[in-house]
Amino acid sequence: MRGVFDRVAGRYDLMNDLMSIGVHRIWKDMTAARLNPQPGETIVDCAGGTGDIARRLAKLARQAKQRRGGDDARILIIDYNAEMVAAGREKGSEPEIAWSVGDAQRLPLRDGSADAYVVGFGIRNVTDISVALKEARRVLKPGGRFLCLEFSRPRAIPVRALYDAYSFSVIPRIGEAVMQDRESYQYLVESIRRFPDQERFAAMIRAAGFSNVGYTNFTGGVAALHHGWAF
Repeated sequence: MRGVFDRVAGRYDLMNDLMSIGVHRIWKDMTAARLNPQPGETIVDCAGGTGDIARRLAKLARQAKQRRGGDDARILIIDYNAEMVAAGREKGSEPEIAWSVGDAQRLPLRDGSADAYVVGFGIRNVTDISVALKEARRVLKPGGRFLCLEFSRPRAIPVRALYDAYSFSVIPRIGEAVMQDRESYQYLVESIRRFPDQERFAAMIRAAGFSNVGYTNFTGGVAALHHGWAF
């Protein structure tokens, strides 16, 4: 796993644009808006990669501060892969963002220390997803928000068939042409297929101790935004 992201880190954002035809940017905008960061909050961006979601959160938190006043938000990017963190730092940072290398299954944070937790396109690569979900619940304060943006299962059969054909035929070829690395992108496609569908993943979130669990499908279920509360 670490080797896959070591190889793709430098051009990870470019490949996301090519693979999703840029739609991942809209999904991330919607995720950041749903989280609705506020001044003074501590937000964990787990598997935060190169900081795409964290930068959106920082901008929204800054806008909220201009309206309401208060302290700066604190956004903690924690990613297992040092190369991804380095690639993110090279793009520049925001004053609200702190970067670190860490494991989603053993977060370097105190119990009940975060107001919100978000993970975008990263939880499917965790060795034990259930452990990572319990860690997310552990670090959240009572009333804390949990959001997970992840590739999922398209609802309509024609969309699912088209998506499968695109994923298995086109994406590895893009990886080979742009990155000279077909193998890594073949792995990424296969990891999406192994990930639980919307209902099964929602059940896992409930089992980790979250309440009011639900999800919103994006682009017909190609991706889904799962959410829950730490009551």
